[in-house]
Amino acid sequence: MSRSGRSARSVRSARRGWALSAPALAVVGLVTLVPIGFAVFLSLNEVSARRGSVDFRWVGADNYVDVLGSEAMRHALAFTTLYTVISVVIELVIGLALALVLDRMTVGRPAVLAMLLAPWAMVTVIAGHLWSYIFNGVYGIANHILIVLHLVQAPVSFLDTPARAFATLVVADAWKTVPFVALILLGGLRGIDRELYAAARVDGAGPARTLFRITLPLVKSALITAVVFRVLQAFGVFDLPFVLTGGGPGRFTQSVAMLAYTAMFQDLDLGAGAAISSVAALLVLVVVIAFIRLFRFQVDPTER
Repeated sequence: MSRSGRSARSVRSARRGWALSAPALAVVGLVTLVPIGFAVFLSLNEVSARRGSVDFRWVGADNYVDVLGSEAMRHALAFTTLYTVISVVIELVIGLALALVLDRMTVGRPAVLAMLLAPWAMVTVIAGHLWSYIFNGVYGIANHILIVLHLVQAPVSFLDTPARAFATLVVADAWKTVPFVALILLGGLRGIDRELYAAARVDGAGPARTLFRITLPLVKSALITAVVFRVLQAFGVFDLPFVLTGGGPGRFTQSVAMLAYTAMFQDLDLGAGAAISSVAALLVLVVVIAFIRLFRFQVDPTER
């Protein structure tokens, strides 16, 4: 077949593919792009709700100027960024270690996988209430264990200082999401040819060298998937701090999502809440795109 014939066939195949996927793309666009567009529209207006009507007054970028200039927004961004970085790093390290153990298990793997799914399947609000009971300063089981082990002499209030409240959130989040990371990385590990490990042992490579020279490069796709999903989830965290710490002590653990919720549903400032959400979405989008481009460049340095 000539080159022109192959080109025409490719064009027809592409058109057929677009035609078949058009209904699904239209539904996806309807349920994603329309709400996003409406949120951006709200962020550019001052919205006032009256009985039986909603009034919009165009204010341009005023909401963004007010939001970005507020101390509450800067504090929420700082906490959310720190929380995202620390929680994602911890979950990647523990998830990789757990995936490596599961990959080498020969007996009992299905039972362990079933137990791993339990925390991930639990609704986050319920998990938050569970951990609030565990870390309760009066009757929490965490204090009971610490006292029995003689690590503390009296019950400790885990949520009364910023450092303890932050650590409590990270522990609760890791308990729930480490299984998700581990399952993603386990899928990548199961795709590695076992002969590579045999050859590494023959060449005298130790566990550390095998991990950094064989395992990590070959599970890079699974790692990028886990990082992207976890960054999206962690930066948009709302339900766990809302239930577990209430944003306290003070407003130290108030995330960007909680700040947007407060602006929209407590202060009834829909424009400011939409502006906060739009800024957060834009930041996450930039970070994810930069991370994916960096990953592609490392895999193939010729790509730009």
